[in-house]
Parts: sequence; C-alpha cells; structure tokens
Amino acid sequence: MQRPPFLSVLCVLLASFAASGCTTTPHLDRQFGRSVDLLRAQQVINPQAGLNRDPVAGLDGKSAVAGYTAYEKTFSAPVPQSSTLTIGVGGRQ
Repeated sequence: MQRPPFLSVLCVLLASFAASGCTTTPHLDRQFGRSVDLLRAQQVINPQAGLNRDPVAGLDGKSAVAGYTAYEKTFSAPVPQSSTLTIGVGGRQ
C-alpha cells in the first residue's frame, strides 16, 4: 500500500514546527520576572533584619499558650451565626 504524498509533507512540517520550539529565548525575555523581584524588594522594610540575632520581645509563655488555645477553640466550636441575609425575589412580603 502506497502512502499519499501529502502525508510525508505533513510529517516534515510538524517536525519543523516542533523543532522551532527549541530555539533560543528572545531578547524580550531577558527581564522576565524582574519587576516582581523589584516589587518584592521594595516592600521589605529592613533588608538586614535577618542579621539581627537579638531575641524578640513579646508574650510570655503562659499568655501565648492561652491565646493559642483560645484560637484553636474557635475551630472546634465555632460561634453560631445570628442570621443570614435573605433576598426576596418575585414574592410578596
């Protein structure tokens, strides 16, 4: 059985399109992601904060545990919602 001639041309075209995806990155992509890095750097108050080894002043252990325990209780017994918003559509009140 003989193959149609357009099949080999189609295979060559598909192979060339697939190979064209392996070309080098254009000059437009050299700065890709630079704006995100710049915005992240501008949002940092103190870039040298990681070098400071002084302990952070904050809550004592008992207060921190009590606060965290109260926080965890909100998930086990959530506060019931008082009412929901009801929008009447197409009916009389």
